[in-house]
Amino acid sequence: MTATSVFASMLRAPALRGALATLLCALLGAPVHADPEPAAQPPAADAGYRLAAGDKVRVTVYGHADLSGEVEVDGGGRLSLPLIRDIDAAGLTVRELQEAIIAKLKPDYLREPQVSAEVLSYRPFYIIGEVQSPGSYPYVNGMTVINAVAVAGGFTYRANKKKVRVVRGVGQVQQKLDLPLGATVMPGDVIEIRERLF
Repeated sequence: MTATSVFASMLRAPALRGALATLLCALLGAPVHADPEPAAQPPAADAGYRLAAGDKVRVTVYGHADLSGEVEVDGGGRLSLPLIRDIDAAGLTVRELQEAIIAKLKPDYLREPQVSAEVLSYRPFYIIGEVQSPGSYPYVNGMTVINAVAVAGGFTYRANKKKVRVVRGVGQVQQKLDLPLGATVMPGDVIEIRERLF
């Protein structure tokens, strides 16, 4: 076997190919490109996300399909589950909801319940003011204000396109924020596109 054929067979191995590319970059002084980092989860997927009316949740009680299911947080902020009935879910994180369900199941119904919960779909966002079609729209992870405007048919000719007012929060805890068009929208946000002054 010649030296050329040995080198060619080495290049066919992905691990060796990567190592050789890194070595060549180091020798030539070129930047070494690492694998891209995984994309960050959108804010709505964070562990700190708090449930509110309109969120749809899948609850799984392991080993008990009859106690599991997909439920929506109702207008009063509650989830209704078999056996334990209503749980006040509004304002809870998913982890806190799991703990609340476990506390209701244990010890009267199950000795050591194992429960998981995940948000299947988020409550809608609302857009008002200087857009073509104000109203409520389904929330999509990673949505920005400009995406929300596009969903609502775009700006009217009177719209202020620099900053928007967003009311964000659950229940009594709400913030009024002035945000740029590239800002991320959260479930339940009320986006107000104001009229420009001149």
